[in-house]
Amino acid sequence: MGQSINNQTWVTEFILLGLSSDWGTQVFLFVLILAMYLVTTMGNSLIILLIRLDSRLQSPMYFFLSVLSLVDLCYGNSVAPQMLAHLLSAHKCIPFHSCVLQLYTSLALGGSEFFLLGAMAYDRYVAVCHPLHYTVIMHGGLCLGLVAGCLVAGFSNSLMETIITFRLPLCHNVINHFACETLAVLRLACVDISFNQVMVALSGFLVIMLPCSLVLFSYAHIVAAILHIRSTQGRRKAFGTCASHLTVVCMCFGATIFTYLGPRSASSVEKEKMVALFYAVVAPMLNPLIYSLRNKEVMAALWKLLDKFR
Repeated sequence: MGQSINNQTWVTEFILLGLSSDWGTQVFLFVLILAMYLVTTMGNSLIILLIRLDSRLQSPMYFFLSVLSLVDLCYGNSVAPQMLAHLLSAHKCIPFHSCVLQLYTSLALGGSEFFLLGAMAYDRYVAVCHPLHYTVIMHGGLCLGLVAGCLVAGFSNSLMETIITFRLPLCHNVINHFACETLAVLRLACVDISFNQVMVALSGFLVIMLPCSLVLFSYAHIVAAILHIRSTQGRRKAFGTCASHLTVVCMCFGATIFTYLGPRSASSVEKEKMVALFYAVVAPMLNPLIYSLRNKEVMAALWKLLDKFR
């Protein structure tokens, strides 16, 4: 593990307690999570492929969706393979540098996804509220700039949080989690972590609440615009372009706000693990299903691709 001086441990590896110590439960979770991981990988890869190949999907909305699918694909691969390996292992250890990399990558991709959802809300706002100027406003340069800004913001925030987390002196190396996660690592510290807790809260505000505010602003204007549409069919069409995105927004923001900004309690650790599992495995699996099953253009592109193989 490392050397210990004055109760401070120089860690070379971490031991993850995982989700359960019962072997039967671990086997069941392995099968379940493996199935969800495969669906996540195939679903997001298929979305990216369809948007790349079908000319009808060459619009800003689908460009943002392809980037979101890529982020979900990378996020799943940053956590799920190691979690699956540990579910069938007696010794659930992870080297120090791998733990740092996992925490940095998952934070960066998670943060980038929130900013992307904010950018996608702005795209839907322009599409519904300014349809005649949509192609002029959402030009290629702006879309690329928004995506670059989302990634830079997510990775920069993650770098700051990772540095201040792993500079703390640690008393032991046993993490009560299935992955290297900020709050779980902070509990290993030998010193007062008030500063880190403030920084996590500030980071949560910037990464979660700022995009959430943009989403609320965009949808307030979208709802107002839809209410001014006289025909029922027009209202249904306008809302249909936003329904999938709004579903994903509620799912992702709700889970993370509950984890990082919710009240702390004695059962917080187990709740954090369950919500983290949902966000790391379930949400990336549901995103492509929500966007594909509720989107006629994506389904049409899928049937077109299947017809080519036939």
